[in-house]
Amino acid sequence: MSSLFSPASIRSMVLTNRIMVSPMCQYVAENGAATTWHTVHLGGLANSGAGALFIESTAVEAAGRITPGDLGLWDDTTEAALKPAIDAVRAYSNIALVMQLGHAGRKASSQVPWEGGQLLPASEGGWTPCGPSALPQIPGETPPLALDRAGLDRIRAAYVASALRAVRLGVDAIELHGGHGYLLHEFMSPISNQRTDEYGGTLENRLRYPLEIFDAVRTALPADMPLGVKISASDWVEGGWDIDQSIELAKALKTRGVDWITASSGGISPLQKIPVGPDYQVPFAKVIKEASGVTTIAVGLITDARQADNIVASGAADFVAVARGMLYDPRWGWHAAASLGAHVEAPPPYWRAPPREHADIFVEVEHGAR
Repeated sequence: MSSLFSPASIRSMVLTNRIMVSPMCQYVAENGAATTWHTVHLGGLANSGAGALFIESTAVEAAGRITPGDLGLWDDTTEAALKPAIDAVRAYSNIALVMQLGHAGRKASSQVPWEGGQLLPASEGGWTPCGPSALPQIPGETPPLALDRAGLDRIRAAYVASALRAVRLGVDAIELHGGHGYLLHEFMSPISNQRTDEYGGTLENRLRYPLEIFDAVRTALPADMPLGVKISASDWVEGGWDIDQSIELAKALKTRGVDWITASSGGISPLQKIPVGPDYQVPFAKVIKEASGVTTIAVGLITDARQADNIVASGAADFVAVARGMLYDPRWGWHAAASLGAHVEAPPPYWRAPPREHADIFVEVEHGAR
């Protein structure tokens, strides 16, 4: 049997295989509210053949959005707007649904990527971002506001409130976004965190706020609901966050009951030098798994079925998450199953889709059974 298509479970979350659809920002929400785009987008990916589908990074407060088009989950309006998309997925797919919660920190108030991605001033619909320190990501930008005690408490409470909204919406698990230069990563990295209080300086202090967020969310969630964390395992900048510090974070999270770590990298500084290539981040997942015993998800230029199968089979990671590859090929899981001689779930209207030599890749299931 293909390792990639072996079943797994994480607390109460049951997965038919080890393929996950990465959370990919769409930047088309309206004041944080999901639209029909999200129903169509998530509905298509729900029948990709993957075991789990991550909803795009979702802001816990309006000021925590990367762009004005970011998805949010901070009030009754944004919660109600997301419900139709989740209900549609549940009606026609048994895929596990994971909500990724995040706060952009100093990278908030940016233009959408296809319009340059630069910091948006208030005159153009932007706002003043916040961060651990009053240090802009890009020299010359307006500095963010350094968070005071009231701000720290507000954002911690926002994470908990959003997590409880996600539970009400019926997701199977939650992931906290602690990478890519966003707020939790900003507290961890010495490049962006130059505080002199209990949240800055030593590694223990820089980890304090992200761990407080994790503890608060873990306490609020049902005991059987999984909670994972996505991190940037390296800043790829000398003197920044690195794999050794990531291992210490993983060990601290393990004692707190983390269910997985997604090992990504980069995003804290434009000075980063990333050796991009196939499997370039997989060693991070492997080292973190071996050093801490935490379940890991590998990400980054995983595009081929046998490549993904080897990652799982070798023990380098427990799961693989595919991002751009899924957008380019929304049936990536089907094609991986055909390539590896495995089987996937699909709704009956699609059963006649495979070519004759792969006519047996689908398994019959009761849809909406989850």
